[in-house]
Amino acid sequence: MHNAPVLARPDHEAEVRRLLRVFPVAAIVGARQVGKTSLARSIHAAWEGPAHWFDLEDPRDRALSDDPIRLLDSLRGLVVVDEIHRAPGLFEVLRVLADQEVRPQRRFLVLGSATWDLLGQGTESLAGRIGWHQLSGFDLGETGPDATSRLWFRGGFPRPYLAGDDSDSLLLRDQLARALIEKDLPSLGIAIEPASLGRLWAMVAHAHGNVWNHSEIARSFGVSHTTVRNWLDLLLRTFLVRLLAPWHENLGKRQVKSPKAYVADPGLLHSLLGVRSPEDLLRHPKSGASWEGFVIAQVQRAARAAEHECFFWATHQGAELDLLLLRGGRRVGVEVKLNSAPGMTPSMRRAMEDLRLDRLFVVHAGQRTWAMADGVEAMPLEAAVERVRAALGPGG
Repeated sequence: MHNAPVLARPDHEAEVRRLLRVFPVAAIVGARQVGKTSLARSIHAAWEGPAHWFDLEDPRDRALSDDPIRLLDSLRGLVVVDEIHRAPGLFEVLRVLADQEVRPQRRFLVLGSATWDLLGQGTESLAGRIGWHQLSGFDLGETGPDATSRLWFRGGFPRPYLAGDDSDSLLLRDQLARALIEKDLPSLGIAIEPASLGRLWAMVAHAHGNVWNHSEIARSFGVSHTTVRNWLDLLLRTFLVRLLAPWHENLGKRQVKSPKAYVADPGLLHSLLGVRSPEDLLRHPKSGASWEGFVIAQVQRAARAAEHECFFWATHQGAELDLLLLRGGRRVGVEVKLNSAPGMTPSMRRAMEDLRLDRLFVVHAGQRTWAMADGVEAMPLEAAVERVRAALGPGG
């Protein structure tokens, strides 16, 4: 198995180290090939004291699955277990070892490619003993603001982002998309036909940025809406898709109450849509939706916004807001435009008034920043990630 290209990720590394100080077990979770192993290798290499590494995809380390107590009980220092989903019974063993008196002398760092409830018994058996950190692809804070166009087109998975040119990046993304569905999901014990999940993922790509309708998608598959809901949940729990919840309150008008769906990584979105180059992307009918999803993800990460702080808002009369961020009584709105000179719209005014926004940031694809109205500013993404974070206040 090849190691992913390396780009320093100091913020993620610091957070995992903090978890290892507080909990006997820390976990890094995220999609396959997103850089979990590289991050853990960096922590492992710099660990002061003994450090051990087990890769359950390596035949030499699979004995850990057969007799984990014998192999782990005598170890001290840092113990890293990669691909933990290949030994689901290990969670109960870690619970026992985490409770031993030797605990201050030993820390476990485990890596998984899905949420804990999908990986196995982690949530139940390790409750109160484990701290987890979700690792996403590269973001602007790591690549630098000059990389906005590259990050948008290629996405944040290390190999495609760091590829020598766009053609190589596309090849890597095409192969990655296929491997995630055909190989990686089945390795997690998911018994659903990969072709069905692949088709659903493609449907999410074509619906990217739109309100998701389980029943409508179910009709196109010829299955129940419950089946589609379960399939989508698997894509969510393996970090391939994300949903943005609707915000609704008593405003005296009908509001949308279904979530929006997005392919989690823009580079994989473009691969699923058949977008072959940055020039093709700008001509594609989903370019605006792609830019919207990319901007929303970057703003959320920069603001360290939790899922319960992030929403979109829309009424059946046509007013809408791409992202509503709520924290500590503050209400910050983000509207996303692909053109470089957006103007103030009735929808923006309605969002400011109905939602009682403290600030509204209109993120565009140009380079200028200007005031559009009282409390409303237009600016490029590079400026918006900082301004939104400041307006929202500390979090995460």
